[in-house]
Amino acid sequence: QVQLVESGGGLVQAGGSLRLSCASSGRTFSSVVMGWFRLSPGKDREFVAALRWSDSSTYYAGSMKGRFTISRDNAKNTVSLQMNSLKPEDTAVYYCASATYYRGGFSYEGRSYYDYWGQGTQVTVSS
Repeated sequence: QVQLVESGGGLVQAGGSLRLSCASSGRTFSSVVMGWFRLSPGKDREFVAALRWSDSSTYYAGSMKGRFTISRDNAKNTVSLQMNSLKPEDTAVYYCASATYYRGGFSYEGRSYYDYWGQGTQVTVSS
């Protein structure tokens, strides 16, 4: 069992930055991929970024590449999402997710790749 708790959300002006964190507990060694998704009103849950635990390879959605950075802190068992140059359209609830095994032939961008989800943290970007 893996428990995920997000933090760091809030209200920020356009152009500003926020850093989200995802703290994991439980069987953390079983997390092979950690991902971030977001959910905006009227939209489906959208892939943001992922990090492969074995080698820290990172993956980003096209619109986030260059603005967002996913990283890990082994000592704290956390995965962070640094978000820069925020835009009003980045407003969403951001969720952390954990995959406990590799799914061959499936993409890290798919929600079904992940086994555990956090409760989410709200990010609001004002114009």
